[in-house]
Amino acid sequence: MTSRYQVIPAAYVLLTDHHQRVLLSYRRGTGYMDEHWAAGAAGHVEAGESIHAAAVREAHEELGVRIRAQHHLPLTVLHRSAGNGQPIDERIDIFFAVRTWTGTPAIQEPHKAADLGWFGLDDLPEPVVPHEHYVLTELGRGSLPAVTSLGFPPVD
Repeated sequence: MTSRYQVIPAAYVLLTDHHQRVLLSYRRGTGYMDEHWAAGAAGHVEAGESIHAAAVREAHEELGVRIRAQHHLPLTVLHRSAGNGQPIDERIDIFFAVRTWTGTPAIQEPHKAADLGWFGLDDLPEPVVPHEHYVLTELGRGSLPAVTSLGFPPVD
């Protein structure tokens, strides 16, 4: 019998504009994937918090914008594993596109982000956090499935 583990859930907020661009943040000082571009806002779901509440909170904390749960367009659920058996590396990431918000996106945590930029899905900067690059690339191709797995053996 295999052992069970707990996964860490995270909410990813991809602000998109009317030019079909996505807002990305350049990570610095976080200790994880620093010097990579990533979703404008993302973070772990806190105890007692829904995935939608986490997305709303992260957008405000990291970008200073207000979003509403009814404007969250689900993109994909990404189940990923580093394949090392460590619980910290077993993740469930829920990606949302958000086209409506209040406020002007700006870096709110300069100790975690060095830059913000709008990029077309066919013109992503380098480097992008690998699992996010996968999601953005597949989204740009129009082939992003509702549920995705990375880091696991294929299932027939």
